Amino acid sequence: MGVVAKRSSMTFFSDSASQYSHRVRIVLAEKGVTVDMIESDGAHPPAELADLNPYNSLPTLVDRDLVLYESKVMMEYLDERFPHPPLLPVYPVARAESRLYIHRIEKDWCSLVDSIQHSRSDNVVSKATKELRDGLVGIAPIFAEKPFFMSEEFTLVDCCLAPILWRLPSLGIDIRPGKQTKPLLAYMDALFGRESFQESLSEQEREMRP
Repeated sequence: MGVVAKRSSMTFFSDSASQYSHRVRIVLAEKGVTVDMIESDGAHPPAELADLNPYNSLPTLVDRDLVLYESKVMMEYLDERFPHPPLLPVYPVARAESRLYIHRIEKDWCSLVDSIQHSRSDNVVSKATKELRDGLVGIAPIFAEKPFFMSEEFTLVDCCLAPILWRLPSLGIDIRPGKQTKPLLAYMDALFGRESFQESLSEQEREMRP
């Protein structure tokens, strides 16, 4: 992790394997924020977290007296608190569209990742795996139009999508090269090659891909 060792006013309690923690770590890395990173797992959160977060959940971001425990709120807060580089469009319509894309990613894909990772039903996992793969392959051609997700610039939308795409092998999903999937695979290569993305990876996440 590209984390500054000295004590700072901002602390991030992160689940090493969680897509929701990962998206916030990408934003922190993009912004170059000095932060104390406390890595653990959702089943065994740090003891001090219960005094900060009423849900005792990960991720949790602490900035002085402010405690945030919802990843989308954290991402937007960081984007406003550290405005460079901006990760949401300037104009209200475009900002609203970006927020709607994030909402759809969560409803359509993040929920499937959660099912694959946490369901004990083989049928549920199999169905979610197929839906996620088919959904990604189905939208693959749109990445030929712009370098990032419906945008010329890297945004919070990409920060939400990148952790899902990174986890595909560990979820049992193989996006095979082909005419339709070529733009998606190129987009993935561009995302994973970003310095901020590489800095955002926990050791556990690095082991997710060969």
